[in-house]
Amino acid sequence: MTTAVETFDTLRGKLTGTLALPGDPQYPALATGFNVAVTPKPLAVVEAADERDVAETVRFAAATGHAIAVQATGHGLVDPLEDAILVLTGRLGECVVHPEGWARVGAGVRWQQVIDAAAPHGLAPLSGSAPGVGVVGYTTGGGLGPVARTFGWASDRVRAVEIVTGDGELRRATPDEEPDLFWGVRGGKGALGIVTAIEFDLIPLTTLYAGALYFAAADAATVVHTWREWSASLSRAATTSLAFLQLPNAPGVPEPLAGKFTVAVRFAWTESAESGQAALTPLRAAATPVVDAVQTIPYTAIGMIHSDPADPMPFSEKAGLLSAFPAEAADALLAAAGPESGSPQVIVELRQLGGALAEAGEHPSALCHRDAGYSLILIGVPVPPVLPLLGPHAASVFTALDPWVTGGALPNVGSGTGAERIARSYDPATLERLTAIADRYDPANVFRAGQVPVRRA
Repeated sequence: MTTAVETFDTLRGKLTGTLALPGDPQYPALATGFNVAVTPKPLAVVEAADERDVAETVRFAAATGHAIAVQATGHGLVDPLEDAILVLTGRLGECVVHPEGWARVGAGVRWQQVIDAAAPHGLAPLSGSAPGVGVVGYTTGGGLGPVARTFGWASDRVRAVEIVTGDGELRRATPDEEPDLFWGVRGGKGALGIVTAIEFDLIPLTTLYAGALYFAAADAATVVHTWREWSASLSRAATTSLAFLQLPNAPGVPEPLAGKFTVAVRFAWTESAESGQAALTPLRAAATPVVDAVQTIPYTAIGMIHSDPADPMPFSEKAGLLSAFPAEAADALLAAAGPESGSPQVIVELRQLGGALAEAGEHPSALCHRDAGYSLILIGVPVPPVLPLLGPHAASVFTALDPWVTGGALPNVGSGTGAERIARSYDPATLERLTAIADRYDPANVFRAGQVPVRRA
C-alpha cells in the first residue's frame, strides 16, 4: 500500500520549490500565518518557486482528492486547513512598473514594493492601509484602501490576471480573453484558482495631506457626532474612518495612546494641502487632539495613516456593513463600544464608503455591496482574561446597530469561512455565477478550503 509520504514524494519530484510535511524541519516555519491565534496544520505545504509548481500541485490535488488553500503573506489564513495542501506563493516576486501607468507583479509581492517602485515615476498603486499585505489577495478581494473614495476599488484597476484554475491549467484572463474568469477573480478572492501574476493600472499621485487625529476618551461623543456630520458633507477628495482604540502599554505605542481609550480619525486628502487643511478644520475644532499626525506625506508613507501592525499577532475579528450612520447609530455605537462600555476590543473601526466606491467599474466584476454606506470591523486580542468576552461583545455591538446593518460583508474585511460568510459576501445572482464558473474550471472542487470558497465538499 502506498503511504501518504510516498504519495507526496511523487509531487515533490515534480517541483522546483519546497514541499514540507508535518515532521519535516521546514514545516513549522512554512505552515504559519499573520494571525498567530490560528495554527495552520495542513497536510503539506508547497512553497512554489514558479507558476509551474503551482500548476503541478493543483493537478496533484485534483488527482488525489485533496483540497488546496493558498497564501502569499499569511494575512488571510483563518482556519487550520487540516485537510488541505497549502500553496505558498511568496517566492513569485516579479515586480515591474511601466512608466506609462501600469504594473505587473507576481503573487508574492507586497504593496510597499510596488509603492516604492512606482514613486520615481510619479505613480502610485491603490494599496491598502497596511503596505505589508500581499497585492494579489488584497486586490482579488476588492481592495478598500486609504484613498478609496477618490479612486475606487483596487480590483477595478486590474487589467489582467494569470491564474491556475482547478484543472491545473495556467490561464490569462482579461476583459476579452477568458472573460468569465476575469469577471469572477475580481471580487471572488480565491474561489476560482491561484493567481500567479496580476497587472493593474496605477494613479498619478506623489503626495497626500493625510494622517490621523487622536482624541481623548472624554471627547469621544463629541468627536463621533462631529465626524458623522462632517464626513457626510465631504467631497470624494477625502477618505476617512473613525476608530475606537485601546492600544496596549507596550514598546512602540506613543505615550498619549498607550494603555488608554482614544478615538482616532483617519484622513486622506488627494487635492492640495491647503484645501485639505480647510476640510479638516471642523474636526480639529471639535476637541483638542492628544496627537495631531495629519500632514503632507509622500505616498510612500501611506501606511502611517492607519499605522496597522506590521508583525504577526493574535487577533479575532467581526465585520459587516452599515447602510447609514445617523445620530441614533452614533449613540448606539458609543453605548456598546465607547469609553464607558467596558469594551474588550482593541479596535472598533468605522470606514466611510461612498464616493468612487459606489460606482461601477469599467468592467463588471463579482464585487458586491457597492451601495453600502460604511464598513464596520471589531478587532480583539484573544488572550486571557478577555478571550471569552470578545465574541459575545462583538455580537452585541452588531445587535445594537441592527437597524443599520445590511447583512453583507466585504470578502477582505474581517475573517470568516463557510456558507454563512460566503452568503454575506455575495448577492444570490453573483454567487450563482461564481459557482457556475467554479464548476467549469474546477471540476474536482480542489479550491474548497480557505477564506472565501464558493463551494464546500
